Amino acid sequence: MSDVARQRLTVEAFYEWVAAREQKYELVDGEPVMMAGANRRHDRIAGNAIRVVGNHLQGHRCQPFTSDTYVKIPAGNRRQADMGVDCGPFDDSSLEASEPAFVLEILSPTTRTFDRNDKLEEYKTVPTLEYILLVDPDTPQVRLYRRDDHRNWTSDRLAGLDAEVDMPLFGLRLRLSDLYSGLVFRPRPTLVDPPDHQASRFSI
Repeated sequence: MSDVARQRLTVEAFYEWVAAREQKYELVDGEPVMMAGANRRHDRIAGNAIRVVGNHLQGHRCQPFTSDTYVKIPAGNRRQADMGVDCGPFDDSSLEASEPAFVLEILSPTTRTFDRNDKLEEYKTVPTLEYILLVDPDTPQVRLYRRDDHRNWTSDRLAGLDAEVDMPLFGLRLRLSDLYSGLVFRPRPTLVDPPDHQASRFSI
């Protein structure tokens, strides 16, 4: 990979190169970048999302896709979301979602900051995207980014297993209890410092 990484690849050359690799790679600024591996908790959430969304969209023109499908960033990068929904025509031979309308990213210790900043901002430039969902794997909370009537992005934090992610484009209300199905949450540690000295936990 070192020889390839020293030169900027076209999208076509990247897809040809990555086809012979077992690992997952994204195309970033003309270079292949290996994706971090996912643990079982991450995989369970992704599987739940694909199952619930896929069942709901049975017979719908919009269909879910997995992390094997690339999302085209207008500036040139090619990203892989943990799952998403494509509302465009299906092409057997393509590696890209034709009209991605929804992407879901599960945060992890190694990619949390990047996913909440750089990758999020790239997704916001995709003209067909209507929803971007960032999922905290350790606590039942998500942040939903959606376009308003003026095509500007707004966001809401949703927390608790009773919360629902409303995506009217698909007629879907995704329950967090379904998204986190089969997972046990560890209790938060009790802090011994006085309240005004306690560190606040970042919420996505």
